[in-house]
Amino acid sequence: MTTNLRFSSLPKQFAKFNLGQYISVPWAVTIIYLLLILWLPIAALLFKSASLGLRGFWEIATTPIAISTYNVTFLTALAAGIINGVMGTLVAWVLVRYQFPGKKIVDAIVDLPFALPTSVAGLVLATLYSQTGWVGRFFTPFGIQIAFSRLGVFVAMVFISLPFIVRTLQPVLQELEEEAEEAAWSLGATEFQTFWRVIFPPLIPPILTGVALGFSRAVGEYGSVVLIASNIPFKDLIAPVLVFERLEQYDYSGATVIGAVLLFVSLILLLIINLLQQWGRRYAND
Repeated sequence: MTTNLRFSSLPKQFAKFNLGQYISVPWAVTIIYLLLILWLPIAALLFKSASLGLRGFWEIATTPIAISTYNVTFLTALAAGIINGVMGTLVAWVLVRYQFPGKKIVDAIVDLPFALPTSVAGLVLATLYSQTGWVGRFFTPFGIQIAFSRLGVFVAMVFISLPFIVRTLQPVLQELEEEAEEAAWSLGATEFQTFWRVIFPPLIPPILTGVALGFSRAVGEYGSVVLIASNIPFKDLIAPVLVFERLEQYDYSGATVIGAVLLFVSLILLLIINLLQQWGRRYAND
């Protein structure tokens, strides 16, 4: 009777709560997997950096060299994501709407940055864009140095983030109904009006998703950038390389603090991009 009274005194929503309907084998495996693979490493990084205290964390995180690496890393990654947002959309459009010889080969090559080891990519890019390389030699007479400069960091980030935009957009473009475009043309809309009012709105969410994925990948890139950049502080040194340099100096606290700042800023930027995605979906549905 005591037990019955105790349960009868609980609110109805708690009395009806059945824990078994939420805890199933797939649910438990998912939680354990995410815990081991994702949450524990992040927690360990935050715990290690927090052990320094707020003052110690702030002093390491705001050193001039650290701030310089944040500037190079985040701004260059954002620029690479935006450029690929435009060019990746164009590449996806051509691959979906055009038929040409060798299309399957071109489509497969887009995935090359996924499979190519980043160190190999850095070696190839450094060779191509050096002052005597196949591409870099055309910029040398104008005083433009690509390899071993911040511009080289940008090229490497564009290279490794391109497939994220293309592969995100392709399924959406394939599902777009061409009848809607033909209807717009039959009603007298110009090609620009058809693109802006019919084609572009549903593409906004996948474009922003691709930019977010490409930006995240570029922020964490190390292998290709370390080879194409000169890695000079206050010039083109990126934060992941600074983390590695701190580890080489056995400065584990400094490495974890910079890593925590990268994580925190990336989360904020991804949240902003997610908000933009939600706005894009509402804009597409209006």
